[in-house]
Amino acid sequence: MVSRVIPVKAFDLVVFGGTGDLARRKILPSLFRRFVAGQMPDNAYVIGVARSEFDTNGYQDLVIAALQEFEPELSASGELKSFIKQIQYVQIDAQGDLGWSDLAEIVRKDAIQAFYFSVSPSLFGPLAEKLHQYSISSKSSRIVLEKPFGRDLNSARALNAVLKEHFSEEQIYRIDHYLGKETVQNLMAVRFGNMLFEPLWNSQYIDHIQVTVAESVGVEGRGSYYDQAGAMRDMVQNHLMQLLCLIAMEPPAKFSPDAVRDEKLKVIRALDPINSKDIVRGQYSTVGTEKGYLEAVDNPRSKTESFIALKLQISNWRWAGTPFYLRTGKKLKARCSEIAVVFKETPHSIFGPDAGSHRNALVIRLQPDEGMTMDLTIKEPGPGGMRLIDVPLDMTFAEALGPEIGAVPDAYERLIMDVIRGNQTLFMRGDEVEAAWSWTDPVINQWVSKGTSPVSYDAGSSGPEDSMMLMHKDGRKWREIS
Repeated sequence: MVSRVIPVKAFDLVVFGGTGDLARRKILPSLFRRFVAGQMPDNAYVIGVARSEFDTNGYQDLVIAALQEFEPELSASGELKSFIKQIQYVQIDAQGDLGWSDLAEIVRKDAIQAFYFSVSPSLFGPLAEKLHQYSISSKSSRIVLEKPFGRDLNSARALNAVLKEHFSEEQIYRIDHYLGKETVQNLMAVRFGNMLFEPLWNSQYIDHIQVTVAESVGVEGRGSYYDQAGAMRDMVQNHLMQLLCLIAMEPPAKFSPDAVRDEKLKVIRALDPINSKDIVRGQYSTVGTEKGYLEAVDNPRSKTESFIALKLQISNWRWAGTPFYLRTGKKLKARCSEIAVVFKETPHSIFGPDAGSHRNALVIRLQPDEGMTMDLTIKEPGPGGMRLIDVPLDMTFAEALGPEIGAVPDAYERLIMDVIRGNQTLFMRGDEVEAAWSWTDPVINQWVSKGTSPVSYDAGSSGPEDSMMLMHKDGRKWREIS
């Protein structure tokens, strides 16, 4: 096993939107894996809630079908029959009265209560109100929210205000699945658990940092939402901003929820306003028989970006002078998410001009294969003189710990169990969300006021040529998307 599995206490997890795509693909399979691992006790229950006209038996059939589709091997292990006994269902009307009394009878007062809002953000407020109205929730209940947390600062503030009418900040878990990835958590362990890295983690030794989140798919199935959001709102304001914070934050006084989140908030507040020359927006075009962005969203006049690259600066003592380059996009050449911490060259090379230019880099890979590598400079083997080459030193936990490591838990597994345990360390706080929008809003508003259009890039490429120039003009280059 990866680590010792400690069962959590009895809980009732109510999944609003229990018949939806996220529940079927992520939430239910994650709970099933935790059940098989022995972390979910026999007196824990998952209560699916939706508008669909199911009874519990019908919903259990839906859950079985979902698990057989998304966890086929585990579903054949014999554990599925036991897990299904812990699944219940209630049909409700989120904004009416149907089903709420039934839900109130099922949810136990003597168990941990968690309510997962896997629904449109427009329903967050009504659900919070109904949970309070029917006395289903209590002061110890937890609610879990999926992004988007607003579409700008004003809507984010309004959402926070609505939720806090019935729930305190300590009860609200804003989920970002990137933070649940094992490698992202390992980033903190590498930084703060090794004397080797932390003394070098500053602008004196680090030349620049790259964060890439590339997707090979387009906007299929999400065109309507995505065209109203774009890459800046959909990815930068949350996922990439959170990764940036973990890379750049100061060491917290202790590894506790508020200590960690206080330091992340300081990073966001230290971000310089960004200049338009340090932003590249792109929109993928038609290649062969594949639809371009405009066709995919059925909006020939759309100015929404499907790609964005940015150069950011953080104004504090640790990072002044070290740029952070962020990029994310759809229909790129490969699915790849990684953080690259690129160190400066040695101040003087004793090996002469033939040795070339070399920089160490710590690469944290989030997907498709989680792991870490350290690019080190060594002598090229052979009698050809002192020629230097860069080689990756693999630091992935699978290599280090051997076959006993087992399967690395999915991000949702970790995060859902953290909700049950009451650990908010890997969840965003309300003031973090608002601070991120405070930085993002002026950028988006400027695009709107100027009517700026994104540049075109070929589907299956590395993005717009202008994004390459964003780094080339600084004497740097992006790592290959692969």
